[in-house]
Amino acid sequence: MNTAITYRKATENDIDYLLDLRTKTMNPHYSASHLPTDREATLQRILYQFDKANIILLNNEPVGLLKISRTGHKTEVLQLQIDPGQQGKGLGKKILGNILTESSAEEKTVSLSVLKTNKAQHLYTSLGFKTVNEDEHSFFMEFQGGFESLSPFSR
Repeated sequence: MNTAITYRKATENDIDYLLDLRTKTMNPHYSASHLPTDREATLQRILYQFDKANIILLNNEPVGLLKISRTGHKTEVLQLQIDPGQQGKGLGKKILGNILTESSAEEKTVSLSVLKTNKAQHLYTSLGFKTVNEDEHSFFMEFQGGFESLSPFSR
């Protein structure tokens, strides 16, 4: 896949785009999990740690959201959403591969959570994430070690 993935900091001007993106990508999973999907609940999820939100750009066009928190020994993928029209092209895999490669170099654990109704959990498992905990609605996953197999993602 020959694509130029870049990022820019999300701003208040992106709220309408992010509401539309989240409605398309996440509301079906929230609905299947019997969780709120109204506009206010969706907006609250968007605004959660908004200072860590980045718009994913593919050839300078917005195609998704990456919200990520980096601390001393941990990188947490808070939210990753790819527009449905761009899904299935390897973007999520490439983005996560780059995060895993970067975190490996810094000897950090990478964590994320995924709704049990979200098929993205298969992508995470294929990249080496392991379920470390769960609750009624979500799996909590971590990636530790084994980074040497990721080198193709960082190219």
